[in-house]
Amino acid sequence: MVVGAAQGRGLIALRVLVTGAGGQLGTEVVRAFSGDERRFSVVACDRSTLDLGSRDSVLSAITSVAPDAVVHCGAWTAVDACENDPDRALAVNALGTRHVQDGCRVAGARLLYVSTDYVFDGLASAPYDEWSSVGPATAYGRSKLGGESEVDPGNTIVRTSWVCGASGSNFVKTMLRLAGERESVSVVDDQVGSPSFTPDLAGVLRDLVVARLPGLYHVTNSGSTSWFGLAQATFAAAGLDPARVLPISTVDYPTPAPRPAYSVLDNAALRLQGWPLLADWHEPLDRLVKELTS
Repeated sequence: MVVGAAQGRGLIALRVLVTGAGGQLGTEVVRAFSGDERRFSVVACDRSTLDLGSRDSVLSAITSVAPDAVVHCGAWTAVDACENDPDRALAVNALGTRHVQDGCRVAGARLLYVSTDYVFDGLASAPYDEWSSVGPATAYGRSKLGGESEVDPGNTIVRTSWVCGASGSNFVKTMLRLAGERESVSVVDDQVGSPSFTPDLAGVLRDLVVARLPGLYHVTNSGSTSWFGLAQATFAAAGLDPARVLPISTVDYPTPAPRPAYSVLDNAALRLQGWPLLADWHEPLDRLVKELTS
């Protein structure tokens, strides 16, 4: 589906194909590129139009569009489900990225691949930068790291974490729903990370594509917190009593896939190049809660 088209004489729009366009990040990336039809022509591909598990489907979609750039948001992100079906995780997230890169190679397009904090083991005590050693502890993390290995040199990889937005399912939406169903909500307080909000994140992805910056980048909103802290802040932003959120430990909330105890991402590559970092996570959280509750 072509979302935007170039207008005006003598203008050549950057043609961008977005995979996973029906997901919470993909939806916002399409919106970010659709804001200026003189500069961008956007083709949104969701699962119905581009099957990452099928090389023929991926190559057909990319070569028929002949984009200048592909923003690869498509992925299987159900962490616990990936743990129970690691072959499917690899087929979609790793092999699927190989297919996307192959399509980009044939079409002469640049690739921006969206990856995750789960490529790390979560055992650190200081933020992970782009040169920190990886060591995924989950099938999901291994599959996304596999996807990173499929990206050709000269293209772009962006790792992000704790993604929340107005589209799709996410932690903030879950907290707001539970707030209306329960007197109290128990949330783990010994897992720490960097929240990332889709409008802010999508804007940086767009800017990286336009700048044609190669290499690996960490992109999150500034600051860090625990899931418990994010839950309390969500309640407060909604005008609810944050004391209704009760802290528990990870051992009290077992999951099929282990969660990283610490996965704060240092946006070092952007910072060292003088790029402005994203706002503290409280600011986009307040905007998101207002949007979801208005």
